[in-house]
Amino acid sequence: MLVASCGNLAADRSVVEGTGPDELLKLRSGPGLGYGVILGLPDGTSLNRHDCVTEVGQLWCQVSLTTAPQIKGYVSADYLATR
Repeated sequence: MLVASCGNLAADRSVVEGTGPDELLKLRSGPGLGYGVILGLPDGTSLNRHDCVTEVGQLWCQVSLTTAPQIKGYVSADYLATR
């Protein structure tokens, strides 16, 4: 597992982007498809992005909800846009 920084030491603000109008980005308990789903996030959801890791060639970032920072998990970096 490689650890990559997604920015500076403070959390970066990001937003969910690219899931489509009828889809949700899965917030997972760990960095990969084998981890359980915590909840689904629609496009436009504001997130605090923390450290990122590469698992099986896919970049996953640990995030927390901006409006509820106690809710944390991992999402695919492919669906994050910096704000």
